[in-house]
Amino acid sequence: MQLKYKCLVLDHDDTVVNSTATVHYPCFVEYMEKYQPQVHLTLEEYFRYNFDPGVVPMFTEICGLTVEEMKHEERYWKEYVRHHVPKAYPGFREILLEQKSRGGLIAVVSHSYSENILRDYRENDLPAPDLVYGWEYPPEQRKPSPWALEQIMASRGLAPEELLVVDDLKPGYDMALAAGVPFAGAGWANDIPEIERFMRKNCDRYFKTVAELKDFLFG
Repeated sequence: MQLKYKCLVLDHDDTVVNSTATVHYPCFVEYMEKYQPQVHLTLEEYFRYNFDPGVVPMFTEICGLTVEEMKHEERYWKEYVRHHVPKAYPGFREILLEQKSRGGLIAVVSHSYSENILRDYRENDLPAPDLVYGWEYPPEQRKPSPWALEQIMASRGLAPEELLVVDDLKPGYDMALAAGVPFAGAGWANDIPEIERFMRKNCDRYFKTVAELKDFLFG
């Protein structure tokens, strides 16, 4: 059976696993209460600022953390994530299995660490991705840089149109746009109107449910 896209390039958090509401935001709240009690963001605000301007500007510009405080927060977050495993969205395992069974590739480009991504795939009984580009890469190579997509295409001999980026945030969209790769917005993690409006207006595709993405890929 023919594939629409030889390689699915997946974001991780809030695309494959439900992690912001259940892991990252609770960690953020816990950290700020301990070390930066003047900082208060609601879950909706946390989603919005992660969407735009992105996670690093959120901490530096919105929350006012210094570079050293950012490093401390990152160490705290990394330890917290070690002990909290998010759940995969229902139906995503079937998408990954179908992509693999048809001879396709699965790549992950994420702002989480690769070791945590691979752990989440194992713990959720998901087929292992073929390629992973995580937060451990230098800042200039992370999303929204197109570097990871360029590496995927070069290493596997793929053209831009043979990839599909699936991501819930603007840095993923910016990355895909810079590389000329088709982009699908993942809309199942939240119901924030301005995020959905941006995605519907700018993405090649937008899916409100995992089932809609599956139908598009394999239906």
